[in-house]
Amino acid sequence: MSIVTTPAHELIPARTTVESWMREFQNWLCRQLETADGGATFRQDAWEHAGGGGGLTHVIGNGDVLEKGGVNFSAVSGRMSEAAARQLLMPDPGYFATGVSVVQHPRSPLVPISHMNVRYFEAGNGEAWFGGGLDLTPIYVDEAQARWFHEQIKISCDRHDASYYPRFKQWADEYFYLPHRQETRGVGGIFFDRLTVGRDGSFEELFAFVQDVGEVYGRTYAELMRRNRDQPHTEAQKQWQLVRRGRYAEFNLAIDRGTRFGLETGGRTESILMSLPPQCEWHYDFQPAPNSPEAATQAWLRQGVEWA
Repeated sequence: MSIVTTPAHELIPARTTVESWMREFQNWLCRQLETADGGATFRQDAWEHAGGGGGLTHVIGNGDVLEKGGVNFSAVSGRMSEAAARQLLMPDPGYFATGVSVVQHPRSPLVPISHMNVRYFEAGNGEAWFGGGLDLTPIYVDEAQARWFHEQIKISCDRHDASYYPRFKQWADEYFYLPHRQETRGVGGIFFDRLTVGRDGSFEELFAFVQDVGEVYGRTYAELMRRNRDQPHTEAQKQWQLVRRGRYAEFNLAIDRGTRFGLETGGRTESILMSLPPQCEWHYDFQPAPNSPEAATQAWLRQGVEWA
């Protein structure tokens, strides 16, 4: 399923085609999340980029389900420093980038944190590529729901290339990983970067795959919100949520490439750090009690689990 019909890029420049879809996708996704939340709506915050272009940040808070969340659209251009280009492995310091980046932090510890992003880059030398991914970070791992989430992603990937899910699932295991903790951020999903137009597929093929990544995220996460929103929870479970949110913050600040790219290219700080949770905690040498639900979740946070 595509959110909108996309005209052939031979008639419209590729960047214009992708940027138009990203704008429509942002609006579509916000509607899905607002419906699933039922108690809050997104507010809009437009901004401009120093190099050229800008973005539109949609933020939600104090909802029935979502305590804090954002759906960010950007379409920016410019020329980064040579040092930044080397660090980000850019083939040329000039760039155009457009994408949508999403993080949702629910109130309940029984509704998972979620992340998704889809993006398109053009380097100054003409090289163009797509990237993206989605993953789920449950505070308490529900095995059946984790498997369902991965099965939906696999179905979506298989429509385009049977190798995509196993390749990109392994990539997610490696990417959404905190090496200093020796644990994954959650139950993973898929991650892919630099699917290069011409080398890895045509523009139309790669763009269609990215569109399906956006659709499967909106559909599956809205369903998980509905499934878990009314489950009762305890104060002890809320405390565990704060600890797990701390690990999420560690990843986004220390490891996440999108955060690094935004900061290195003079992006809007408020939009970049929108991904951080509203509250989190760190406790010295914290260990979950043996045989507890928290310890059971900790045991799932490892690479190589065959969810689908």
